[in-house]
Formats: sequence, C-alpha cells, structure tokens
Amino acid sequence: MSDDPQPVVIEAAGETIGEAKWQAVRELERLYPGLDRDAVTFEVLAEGERGLLGVGTSPARVLARLNLVVSAPTAETAAPRLSTADSPLAQLVQELVERIADELGAHGQVMVTEDDEHVFASASAQDLGFLIGRDGRTIDAVQYIVSAISYRAQKEGGKAVEVDAGGYRERRRVRLVAAAERAADRTLATGRSVALEPMTPGERRIVHTALQDLNGVETGSEGDEPNRYVVVFPAGALPAE
Repeated sequence: MSDDPQPVVIEAAGETIGEAKWQAVRELERLYPGLDRDAVTFEVLAEGERGLLGVGTSPARVLARLNLVVSAPTAETAAPRLSTADSPLAQLVQELVERIADELGAHGQVMVTEDDEHVFASASAQDLGFLIGRDGRTIDAVQYIVSAISYRAQKEGGKAVEVDAGGYRERRRVRLVAAAERAADRTLATGRSVALEPMTPGERRIVHTALQDLNGVETGSEGDEPNRYVVVFPAGALPAE
C-alpha cells in the first residue's frame, strides 16, 4: 500500500504576519527537528490591527501546513516517538500526554523537550480542539494532571511540566498581552479601572508581567476562582476606583 501525505496544521499568532509565521515555523521545528522550511505553506487568517502608539489591538494569525509522508505502523515498526529528551521523567510525561490525548480523541504525536528546570510536551494532531477545549480549559486540566503525577514521581524540587497543543499557549499569550495593553491604554486615557475576563492563575501572571514596567498603571486580581480576573487601574489608585 502506498503512503499518503498527512498534513500537519499549526495555527500561530503574532503582532505582525511575519512574526506569526515565525512562531508557526518555530513550533513545527520543535515537533519535527530538521524540517525543510520550503515545505511549509501559509494561509493568513487575520492581518491584525495596530492601535495607539503601535500597540496591537488584535494579533495577526496564520495557518502553517507541513505535508508529511507517514507510513502506517506495523507490529515490527511502531510510530516514531518525537522526543529530544529521554530521561525517565520525559518518558513519563510523553506517555501520559499520549494516553490522555488518545482517550480524548486527539490522535497524533507528542514532542517532548527538556532543560534544567522544565519538561515541555507539545501535541500535534488533526483534532486538537478535543485536547485544547473551550478557552483552553481541557489543556490546562491535562497539564494539571500530568504535572501532579510527574511531581509525585520526582524528588523534592523537581522540574516543572508544561503541556501544549499546536502552539495554543503561545497564541494565548500573544492575545493576553494585547488585551492587557489595550486595557492599559484605556486606563491611561480615561483614568478609570478596566477589568479583564476571568483567567487562570497562569494567564493572570502573564498580564501582570506584561504591564509591570508600564508607567501610570498597576494591576491587581479580584474575584474567586474559577472566575478570578485582573483589574488594570491608575497607579496609586485602588482597583475599585
């Protein structure tokens, strides 16, 4: 039986189309080290908009497609595992993410990389929506489960685990930073507080970090989980003002 080309599709975002393309290629290179960049094609989903003082009001978004020839695995030749890390912890993370992804119906491949402080697992599949979930809730739950199991398998002071799917977390980070900058612009222009949408603790941390060095505004968190949110307010004022 002849091999059929299996396209891998990655969506990425950035302040410009060029940055969005770069983000997509970077994610594909994480999944497929040594890939031929000429084999990647792009579809522009949104060109993005720029607002006051060049602050992006909405990110540019692209779809990147990479055509691969994948042979069906046989009893003698299983599908290759895409990993640049082979420590017991990295293997555990990969097995956990693959098993959860399969159970959710997001059948694909998982790439694992590792450094001195983190283990990163990134899934690539045709049906990543099953793994990401609405507002990223499913991928956050997957990361929580994998992190909890991995933590118990490590000694004290072990490595942090991050689980991503199709570059979702980077796209989300770009959108959160853009939303934070828009809120800061409104606060500076009106002198009034601006409340953002409810976010996870990690997402709120991204917003706080994005605005921590911006003169004239401060940030705080209000509400109870899971509806806790960030408020951007004039420097020196109380969030509720």
